Amino acid sequence: MIDLKNLTIKKTLESLQKGEYTSVELVSAYLEQIKKVNADVNAYLEVYEDALVQAKVADEKRATRATSGNAGLDSVNSLLGIPFAIKDNILFAGHRASASSKILEQYVAPYDATVIAMLKEAGAVFIGRVNMDEFAMGGSTENSAYGVTKNPHDLERVSGGSSGGSAATVAMDGALISLGSDTGGSIRQPASYCGVVGLKPTYGRVSRHGLMAMGSSLDVIGPITKTVEDAELVFNAIACVDADRYDSTTLTKKEVEEMTASHNINPEKKPTKLRVGIVPELMNLGGLSNEVKENLDASIELFKKAGYEIKEIAMPNMKYSLAVYYILMPAEVSSNMARFDGVKYGSKVEGADLLQDYLNTRGELLGKEVRKRIMLGTYVLSSGYHDAYYNKANIAKDLIASDFKKAFEEVDVILTPTAPTPAFKIGAHTSDPVAMYLEDIFTVTANLVGVPAISIPSGFAEVDGESAKLPLGIQLMAPHCREDILFVAGKKFEELRG
Repeated sequence: MIDLKNLTIKKTLESLQKGEYTSVELVSAYLEQIKKVNADVNAYLEVYEDALVQAKVADEKRATRATSGNAGLDSVNSLLGIPFAIKDNILFAGHRASASSKILEQYVAPYDATVIAMLKEAGAVFIGRVNMDEFAMGGSTENSAYGVTKNPHDLERVSGGSSGGSAATVAMDGALISLGSDTGGSIRQPASYCGVVGLKPTYGRVSRHGLMAMGSSLDVIGPITKTVEDAELVFNAIACVDADRYDSTTLTKKEVEEMTASHNINPEKKPTKLRVGIVPELMNLGGLSNEVKENLDASIELFKKAGYEIKEIAMPNMKYSLAVYYILMPAEVSSNMARFDGVKYGSKVEGADLLQDYLNTRGELLGKEVRKRIMLGTYVLSSGYHDAYYNKANIAKDLIASDFKKAFEEVDVILTPTAPTPAFKIGAHTSDPVAMYLEDIFTVTANLVGVPAISIPSGFAEVDGESAKLPLGIQLMAPHCREDILFVAGKKFEELRG
């Protein structure tokens, strides 16, 4: 019997190489686990009928390589036979992708997203598509048209969002790896709630081609995994070596080299120790639970134990991040959602004329949160309000970016909690959108300025005297294109936690 709970990419590849089990047997084990738990968790929207076919192809490739005397893995087969789940807004040719919306319920992807094409080349096996907040708009997966995804640690609580299905899938042992997208914390926050690792790469390091756009200047695809090392291996497989011709926002090889060189430190070179920055004023913001504060203090002590320097830094404009995000993001949502009108893509609700077609389709097939963000975005972009809101938000965004630039002259990583609380109960914030949006308070900044960030499990909290222990996570942010710093610090933190 395969021990799904303790699998990592490295362990799995070694076992497959030794013949301890096949890719078909591995995927079959995951499919059995999905049958056992998915009805309760509601992470998978669809398990692909060709999952075992993909696994069989992976076994055949491995056998061919062994026969040819080239049994080892290379970059082309670096993830051969590794089972992945896919967030429902990432295109996989010939398979449905609905963004958890009724308007795209029957939409079939006509091509592969660049990340899917790269993972196919690496030998990955795709098990199925997983639940999310509709069009990635939300922080709890309560906004899915197909029901909420529950937290595997406590089925009365949310799994987070918008990549709640992706995080829950890994936490419930329904896949070894899951792909998510992150616009304001949508990988990291659910990873924290579900006790797994979530990586948001530098903006432009991973192609967005084939990702349904929410906020085009903010969206990033990244992995959710059980370990930092697994996140690193997947990142290496999906990061673009050079600009993707299908995505003009991807970084060129030269840009990556320049950004990497701008923070001149080798985190693996001893005795160099990383400098960890903490922002004291952030800990005084409202809504931060005592469990999270105590957990951050304990995490700081672990980094001290590693010999890292802990340094308080000032980031005076960081407190405006949430307000800036909730102006810029809806503005981009308003623009991106214009294509979903029942004519170009997806389903249609007939009306008496073309205008009524639009009104009926969008009014009946788009959820409440999506419609709200479209209206907010249209408002801040409208005549008379563009300067008052949108332009001012962009000025504030530049000030926040300058804070980060100054901070990374003093430190190598910035440490914060990932979320201000453990996972909350389903329905707890439904009538209070401000409380819901405050769950993003630590994560949106990385998207606004484009830096890489990772959430790492950092312990558990007992809430309200309940017996269930809820996962907590810390977030590390690094300079642009310095994911390597996150991986070194993250692995050291895991090692010390044991």
